[in-house]
Amino acid sequence: MIKYKLICKKCDNLFDSWFPSSKEFEKLKILKHINCPKCNSLKIEKSLMSPSILNSNKEKSEIVSNEKYVKVKNKIKEYQKFIKNNFKYVGENFAYEARSIHYNNKKKSKGIYGNATVDEVKELNEEGITTEIIPWVNEKDN
Repeated sequence: MIKYKLICKKCDNLFDSWFPSSKEFEKLKILKHINCPKCNSLKIEKSLMSPSILNSNKEKSEIVSNEKYVKVKNKIKEYQKFIKNNFKYVGENFAYEARSIHYNNKKKSKGIYGNATVDEVKELNEEGITTEIIPWVNEKDN
C-alpha cells in the first residue's frame, strides 16, 4: 500500500488517499475514479510529499520500552493479586488501623493494605511502624 497526498486543481483541497501501488493510482486516474471529496472534481494531481522513513533504532527503542512497561505492569498486577489474597483492605483508614495493630499487642490481625497520604506514611515510619508504598495499577487502566 502507498499513501499519496493529493491536491484538487479546481478548489486546491489537499487530502490523503491510499492505493495498492503507484500503477493502480495511475490506472484509477485514467479511468476517472479519483475525485475531490470537497468539490467532486476529477482534476486531481499528486502533491509533493516527503518520504516516510522508519528509524529502526527509534522503533526498536519504542518496542523495548513498551515491552518493559508491559513486563513491569504485569509484575505489579502479580503483587496486587498476592496482596489482595493475603492482606485485609482497610481503605482510607490505613494509618489508624496500622497504629491500632502496632500499639495493641492483643489485637492479632493479618497484614493490612489501604490508602494513606505521604505525611501519614512518614509519621508511621517515625513511630517505628514499618510501612511500604507500592505502585497500584487500576484494572480499568490500559
